Amino acid sequence: MSEEQKENNYFKGRGSQVNPNNRFFKNSYSTEHIEGLDEELLSHEKTEIIFTYPKTIINRVDSPDVGLNYSLNPYQGCEHGCIYCYARNTHEYWGFSAGLDFERKIIAKQNITELLEKEFSKKSWQPFPIMLSGNTDCYQPIEKKLELTKKVLLSCLKFKHPVSLITKNALVLRDLDILKQLAEKELVHVMVSITGTDEKIRMMLEPRTSTYKNRFKILNELSKNKIPCGVMVAPIIPGLNNHEIPAVLKNAAENGASSAGYTIVRLNGAVGGIFKDWLFKNHPDRSEKVWNQICACHGGNVSDNRFGTRMKGEGKISESIKQLFVVSKNKYFKNVSQHKIRTDLFDHRAGDAQMRLDF
Repeated sequence: MSEEQKENNYFKGRGSQVNPNNRFFKNSYSTEHIEGLDEELLSHEKTEIIFTYPKTIINRVDSPDVGLNYSLNPYQGCEHGCIYCYARNTHEYWGFSAGLDFERKIIAKQNITELLEKEFSKKSWQPFPIMLSGNTDCYQPIEKKLELTKKVLLSCLKFKHPVSLITKNALVLRDLDILKQLAEKELVHVMVSITGTDEKIRMMLEPRTSTYKNRFKILNELSKNKIPCGVMVAPIIPGLNNHEIPAVLKNAAENGASSAGYTIVRLNGAVGGIFKDWLFKNHPDRSEKVWNQICACHGGNVSDNRFGTRMKGEGKISESIKQLFVVSKNKYFKNVSQHKIRTDLFDHRAGDAQMRLDF
């Protein structure tokens, strides 16, 4: 793509450059010959926040690949705009596109505290750790104003309920005081997702996330405040950022990360077409190579639903990525103890006003 074409047709500040039709809709509109329209269908519209009041807020996780029992997402859709995000597909269930809609139509769950504390107050509730951002980032830009994630952390602190989270946004440091209190009771763990060190690639790959430099600072601040934290190198995209693994782990360890993990990119559903469009527009010189290497990691496809292989891939390329990760981790994460989150402090009566000392 020429510079002139990018200037006219590229959606700056967005990951996806297309807004594909929702697979659940029988009818669709055509964007072919768009030059003949009075107004472009794909406009540079601003982000829209859509408020909703769900009936449930905690999701049970059945996947053996994740290793968690519950997840909670204050938001659906994510303004970070990460082009590879598997959560894009879930936006179709809300009646939107997995492309640009995912980044500019953000659903905020307003009654999150009420639903969460209702569950916590049940005598039958089992306090397994709840994962925040299992789907979309709980610290995406709108969190600065709505503070839904902050409310969740306060509820967890109130009930002494274990919680873990993963984010790409330095906004997490706003809640440092709450995280410190949770950490003092061994109730929290934070993972920071870092996919590389090259800012030019980040700005195209994850346009509205915090810079890589600031993400390493997150780890530094968390570790200085004795909040258990780790780095998630995810997703690794062969031919694009796999060579960054050693640098990411080295910087993460030097900034206090006590654990590290990784996944290989998989492009299920609508994400495949969205990513391919982005790849060929932004990296035409290596687009075929990257695409073919992703396919090589998933049995000839870019998508993979098989438990056990979908997160780490298979074949020679995925094995070389695994070896590079293991060697780098062994080099930079020596004598690191694994953090355990406590569940025995949980108090389901904390929501009872008569039991509260501050009432």
